Amino acid sequence: VQLQASGGGLVQAGGSLRLSCATSGSFFTINDMAWYRQAPGKQRELVASISSRGSTRYGDSVTGRFTISRDNTKKTVYLQMSSLKPEDTAVYYCNGNIWTPTRGSNDYWGQGTLVTVSS
Repeated sequence: VQLQASGGGLVQAGGSLRLSCATSGSFFTINDMAWYRQAPGKQRELVASISSRGSTRYGDSVTGRFTISRDNTKKTVYLQMSSLKPEDTAVYYCNGNIWTPTRGSNDYWGQGTLVTVSS
């Protein structure tokens, strides 16, 4: 199982970006998926999560500005980021709790995509 994140880049404050995370592999079931971020010198923090049934949860700092969604057909999770602030600058990682017949349920991580918000 592999998670491939994309969509990061440089954007001005107040702008928008959409991150994508595609899951690939054979014979697996995707449970919860989430986006985390890690800014320089800070711990990794949860940005948003979405259950297999579509229930969402957001970190306090992004509530009202970010939207997480998923397309189960495409096995992809998205993070729509709006009203971006310089403090949103970080490497964003996607995470998936995924079941496989050989390993059961485990957490898998994408490689990270850098989001830089200029003031």
